[in-house]
Amino acid sequence: MGSVEAVNVVREVRDGRWGLTAIDKRPVDGLVEVGELGLTGDQQLTGGHGGRDRAVYAYASEDATWWADELGRETPAGLFGENLRTVGQPVGDAQLGERWRIRNVLLEVRLPRTPCENLSLRLGIERFHRRFASTGRVGAMLKVLEPGELRAGDEIEIVYRPDHGLTISDLAVGAPPDCARRLLDSGLPVAPTVRAKLRRIVRRDATH
Repeated sequence: MGSVEAVNVVREVRDGRWGLTAIDKRPVDGLVEVGELGLTGDQQLTGGHGGRDRAVYAYASEDATWWADELGRETPAGLFGENLRTVGQPVGDAQLGERWRIRNVLLEVRLPRTPCENLSLRLGIERFHRRFASTGRVGAMLKVLEPGELRAGDEIEIVYRPDHGLTISDLAVGAPPDCARRLLDSGLPVAPTVRAKLRRIVRRDATH
């Protein structure tokens, strides 16, 4: 069972590549309210960084440590713009549709994070967002099924795990066609962008 290492909300709205960005997240203490559109005290300034399917962004401490070794620098909580820095919870191995209980909050894994140039600006590394995406270590966007409160140190309980086998990391770098087909056939509700990508993967596989 994993846990929440840190809860992060926006510290300062900054200039991004195409406008203002709220990627500058920092840890906060105490209970934080979680609503259908995200954490109290947080902001999502563009359509691609908010909404119910992207209400909460989770990133694993283990992946952050991997990046620390790769980049030769510290990767503190919130650096990647995440709301939840987890530990002992392999976020990349989470399956789409998987559900997590944290205190009284129920979250559903909806889709992998699609990094943009604001991540490169945040780290000060040109085109880092492309490198980040290519590894599959992108973290997961979560939907809030049951609002509530959570805090750093809370345990993460996986209360539902589907059996289609398609993980966040798989989808980030290109899903195996058999897993894509199983998810489409499972009847599980998936985000529209995910469904469109899965259909493209299945169609492409059928033509080979």
